[in-house]
Amino acid sequence: MNYLMTGATGLIGRKLLEILLARGDSVQYLGRRRNASLDARAAFFSWTGENLPSLNAMPRMDAVIHLAGEPVAQRWRPEVRKRIISSRVDGTRNLVSAIGELKHKPSVLVSASAIGYYGDRSDEVLTETSSPGSDFLADLCVHWEREASRARDFGLRVVPVRIAAVLSTAGGALAKMLPAFRLGLGSKLGNGRQWVSWIHLEDVAQMLLFAATAPRLDSPLNGSSPNPVTNADFTRALAAAVHRPAVLAAPRLALRLALGQMSDVLFQSARVLPAAAEGAGFRFEHPVLEEALSSLIR
Repeated sequence: MNYLMTGATGLIGRKLLEILLARGDSVQYLGRRRNASLDARAAFFSWTGENLPSLNAMPRMDAVIHLAGEPVAQRWRPEVRKRIISSRVDGTRNLVSAIGELKHKPSVLVSASAIGYYGDRSDEVLTETSSPGSDFLADLCVHWEREASRARDFGLRVVPVRIAAVLSTAGGALAKMLPAFRLGLGSKLGNGRQWVSWIHLEDVAQMLLFAATAPRLDSPLNGSSPNPVTNADFTRALAAAVHRPAVLAAPRLALRLALGQMSDVLFQSARVLPAAAEGAGFRFEHPVLEEALSSLIR
């Protein structure tokens, strides 16, 4: 198959690119500039996200996987909020509009979303049919997915993948947490009762590929392990993986001072299950937290 990707230089994009090329697929990626660290077999085309990409100049594509977006894990100053929204909502709108102009259209758009779609839901079990939340991230995800869904007007399947916290030592939250935990300074957040939904990097990349190649999928998938845990249990498992204690608790006020409003996300509870993905036949390689961590931490 011939794939078009955005966000190929990100944590998930790099892993997915590796998998696709190993399968013998062809990959083109859109970005602000060519990345010398990416496999040279992937063809680069310039796109800032702020206008329509020139897709007609590219070889015919079978599937589009859209992962691009401004990082959420930063202080949400007004200008940062604007970039977060524009990169996802406007960027997706521009990409879909460009797809609509193609004479030979791909069959599917797999578009990243996030479990932030559900907001803070305490102990409620959340599947793909659960309603959205009402905070900044939930509203962002609703509009993000709505723009992706416009590709159905051009005959494409559309599969938004609502991605949970991705476990990898190459980047993301786990990589940032490891130094403190290895020093024995790991801590739960507040009382630790909030649910943490997570997914191994290998599994989320494989789910994106599954979404692109399963011809009957045409609705959202939860890119999350079938075994969410509480923050306290996550803390204990990570401490055990690095053979260090973790007896501290990070107070909410301190994190609010350090990270601003974005810190509220760390205390949200989202008990997300991948019901639609498993129902469609997807199988996880790393469904249990302790095994997932041991596969990553040597």
